[in-house]
Amino acid sequence: MTIARKHLAMPAVILGALLAGALYTYFAGEDINWDWRNYHEYGAYALLNGRFDLDVAPGGFQTFLNPLAYVPPYLLRHFVGAPYWGLLLGAIHGLNLALIYWVSRGVLGHAARPLALIASLVIAAFGPMTLSEVGTSFADILTALPIIAGVGLILFDGERQQTRLMAAGLLIGAAAGLKLTNMTFLIGAGVSLLLVARPLQAMLAYGAGSAAGALATGGVWAYKLWAEFGSPVFPFYNAIFGSPEAPAESIVDVRFMPHDLLDALAYPFYWLIGDHRSSEWPFRDPRFAVVIILLALTIGIGFFRKVEVLRPRDKQFLLLFWVSYVLWLRAFSIHRYAIALELLTAPLIVLLLSRLVEALEPVSIKASLSRVTDGVTAVVALAIAIWSQPADWSRRPWSDPYRPQLAGALLTPATYLMLQKPLGYIVPVLPTSSRVYQLSDIVMPIVPDGSLDHRIRAGLAHPLPGGAWALHLKGSPARVDLLDPYDLQIDAARTCESIPGADGVDIEACPLARRSKPSTSAAGPSAGISATAD
Repeated sequence: MTIARKHLAMPAVILGALLAGALYTYFAGEDINWDWRNYHEYGAYALLNGRFDLDVAPGGFQTFLNPLAYVPPYLLRHFVGAPYWGLLLGAIHGLNLALIYWVSRGVLGHAARPLALIASLVIAAFGPMTLSEVGTSFADILTALPIIAGVGLILFDGERQQTRLMAAGLLIGAAAGLKLTNMTFLIGAGVSLLLVARPLQAMLAYGAGSAAGALATGGVWAYKLWAEFGSPVFPFYNAIFGSPEAPAESIVDVRFMPHDLLDALAYPFYWLIGDHRSSEWPFRDPRFAVVIILLALTIGIGFFRKVEVLRPRDKQFLLLFWVSYVLWLRAFSIHRYAIALELLTAPLIVLLLSRLVEALEPVSIKASLSRVTDGVTAVVALAIAIWSQPADWSRRPWSDPYRPQLAGALLTPATYLMLQKPLGYIVPVLPTSSRVYQLSDIVMPIVPDGSLDHRIRAGLAHPLPGGAWALHLKGSPARVDLLDPYDLQIDAARTCESIPGADGVDIEACPLARRSKPSTSAAGPSAGISATAD
């Protein structure tokens, strides 16, 4: 009977994880997060329709991030009706819980009793960043799947170590190829191999798998960027690669980074009280603070009692976790990028509780150890779940899914110049032969006389039937000065059109006119762009 239950447990957890992700997405609503509106939607659309050589960065500098991870949400959104596309995407994200269950069983060993495993699932399921991304286009939660699977393969004991580590490298490398911020986990997992029996062989196997995985998911995109801009990670790290199409400096978002060492050490305790300095939107998370407290208590008790509390695999797990965490904090400090770590706090907390109770329990009552551990674990897991508060990246009710309709004047292919962000998500709505150029990116402005500038000028020199239009958010002042280098201005004699916005803020499309008179030798104004005097 017990063996039968063990065999049924994993399928039951997988089914429960799928249902949990789908149900949460249904009640949370349709994803319309800022990054989806800026570049997630456009990136997948451009990849599938070959538009990267036609448009100019509708999503700003983020346009040049690997778009492959955004293809699954795009395909589901456009080829499966609402709300079913969201439920399917949420179900896929829910599989992270099944992987956490699998990892928990492995790292807990004999302590992997039903209540301990349930506690681990509860801690993981209520992770604030995890919940905030379920059913969304964010790549963090999607790429957490191969990362956690890879961590499980690294931490499991067993035969065929080289094969396991190569597979782990393949999975985590693939995650890094899809999203470069996952390099922190790739390095952290590699460093943890210093604690295995044959570290050099282990690292070689892991490194080979990592290289293969990263090349499989990111190699083609990196080569495209290298061939066009002279940098495989354009426009990032441009102080190293020196592409003439971007500023000669590294793009770093310092808004979320700690100011000094003391501030960095305090981050987990900021999150405990709801200080969200690592995220744009409020959240509350006790997990990392609990890990620190439990680890300090465990080490302290072991030192006081002169016993070895932590086992070799525990130390490897901790090394992987903390190296990844420190690298993340040093490089980004953007909380979304640490979703895999947030999920991994679940088995780590349960593991540390088990070791702590085991170290504290007097020898005379060892028989009650499992009951005490289960009771303490259940209380801690419940307290963590209750105290957690997820972030909100913007959603809309499924009763009103986003299905914009264009005005008649915008149904003819035209050239669109974007004067604001985020507007990239509207490109798939426009006629397919249209051209779209982003002018407003502050981080990566269009370089005069560069290849992107030439592309814009070539497009304007060969106008489309629908003419040229400026796009900006309605109610916000249009940055018309961005049109000056192209000798354009908004045509006050014609009417602007509105495109319904996903977040309730409409997009205004205003027709453009040339500022200078055409030369007398010209046949007349360019088609679709009226010519007016200064």
